[in-house]
Parts: sequence; structure tokens; C-alpha cells
Amino acid sequence: MKRATTVVLTALAPISWGSTYFVASELLPPDRPLFTGVMRALPAGLLLTALARKLPTGRWWWKAAVLGGLNIGAFFPLLFLSAYRLPGGVAAVLGSLGPLFVVGLAALLLGERARLRTVLAAVVAAFGVGMVVLTAQAQLDPVGVVAGVVSSASMGAGIVMTKRWGRPEGVGPLAMTGWQLTAGGLIIIPVAALVEGAPPALDGKAFLGYGYMMLINTGIAYWLWFRGIGQLTATSVTLLGPLSPLTAAVIGWAALGQALSPVQVLGMVIAFGATVAGQLAAGAPRPKTEPFSSPEGIHRNVSMDLTGGPVRR
Repeated sequence: MKRATTVVLTALAPISWGSTYFVASELLPPDRPLFTGVMRALPAGLLLTALARKLPTGRWWWKAAVLGGLNIGAFFPLLFLSAYRLPGGVAAVLGSLGPLFVVGLAALLLGERARLRTVLAAVVAAFGVGMVVLTAQAQLDPVGVVAGVVSSASMGAGIVMTKRWGRPEGVGPLAMTGWQLTAGGLIIIPVAALVEGAPPALDGKAFLGYGYMMLINTGIAYWLWFRGIGQLTATSVTLLGPLSPLTAAVIGWAALGQALSPVQVLGMVIAFGATVAGQLAAGAPRPKTEPFSSPEGIHRNVSMDLTGGPVRR
């Protein structure tokens, strides 16, 4: 029962991220993906770090910077670049490739092998999402597509490395989230200044959009996400990713009046079913006697990340 609660709470993160495409297109200044990445990450990171009242020590300064770069510093700008250059649904579907990247990167970086039914769940979920968003009207901008794929790969690498390194002793997910958001935001600032120049003038809609993204879409959502990574397996966490494009499609239908064809509805059912099946395949959480959050437990627990049947999330 506790695992089910953790899965549901973690799922709230990708559900929240599904609103990113609507907010970016309807409320935020156009063609400013780097500035948007800074505004989304840095204020939230500083706030969470202040609430946690903990700073990195020793090697965790550079580890936090690496994780922040993968999960935030590279992911955010590429995500928004994809969202600005592609229709919202097309940008979102590229995120459904995340589970496949995690499976491949875990095999490469952790020497682990995913079970066949987990891979099938990821493939079916991506196929279902494709049915929802890849309509005849969808236009594929090459730059947007590349940005979306690379952003998904960056997030996949961040998930795998977060599982591999765990957390320092005595540090909770609130502090880890704050460190990564802060590091990621700081990484984006010089690039944003070089590429986009001075910040744009912001109106009331932009303040509303950035405020929502900072507090709900980033601060709370990423805290739930990294909390889930600490308690569940990497593949199980990333198999929740398809909920983001599905949410984007529902928001497009409800808020923007976008029609959903029978094929799209079928795709939503397939993708959601595959997501649920992936969680059932993940099985029970790992034993509580060796929490993964301790670096000393990494070598004993890492083999349980993607391979063991009962530990799948």
C-alpha cells in the first residue's frame, strides 16, 4: 500500500509537467526558452534550499552540479525549445521516449538489464502517445525534434545517475531538489545571456505563468519526482513519464478546444494502460533495511534498480 501511495504521489509530477506546453504557449514570452528555464529553476531551487537549510559538502558540490546539469540545466532549455518550435503534443510525445533511454543508459552505466515486459510497456506507452499527438496536422520541425529527443536523453541520464549516487547521509529529497534546481538554473544563466540577451519585459500573464511554473510545476513537482526516485526504481519512475503528454492532450482538449478523434482516445487508453502495466511489472519496493539514499549502500542496492522482479516500481 505504501508503494502504491508513493507511485501516485510521484505520478503527480509528470501530470503537472503536462501543463508546461499550455503555459509556455499561452502565457510566456515567445522564443525565450533559456530565460524561461532560468525563471522556472533558479527561484524554486533557492527557495527549496532555504527551506531545507542544508548545503552540499565535499564531493556533493560537483555531484549536485552534474545532476543539476542533466536534470535541469540541459533538460529545461531543450524542453522549452522543443515546446516553442513544435505543436505541444508533438513536443510532449518525445518525452515518452524517456523510459527507453533509461533502460539503455542503465544497461550502459550500471551494467543492468531490464526485463522484457518492462521494455514492452515502455514501447507500447510511446506508441499510444504517438497515436494521441501525431495527427495529420502535426508538423515536425527538425530543430524542435532534436531538442525534444536530447532533452529526454538528458533527463534519462539524470534519473540513472540520481539512482546510482543516491543522497548524502542525513539529506532529504527537499535539499537534493533544491541543490539540483539551483545548479541547473545557474548553468543556464550565462547561456541565456549570450544567446537571448537581456531579459524580456514581463506582463501580468507572464508573471502568472512563471509563478505557476516555479512553485507548482517545478518546486513541488520536482520534490515529488526526486522523492519517488529515492524510493522506487529508476525504470518504474520513468515509466510514469507518458502521463505528461497524456495530460497535455487532455488540457488541449479541455482548455483550447482541440478535438480528440477516436484514434487519439484509443491511444490515450493504450498509453495509460501501458503505464499502469509497467508499474505492476515493477513489483514491490526494495527492502527497507538498506536505504538507497546512503552512498555506502549503492553497491549492494544498485543491482536492484532495473533487474530484480519484486523490486520493480
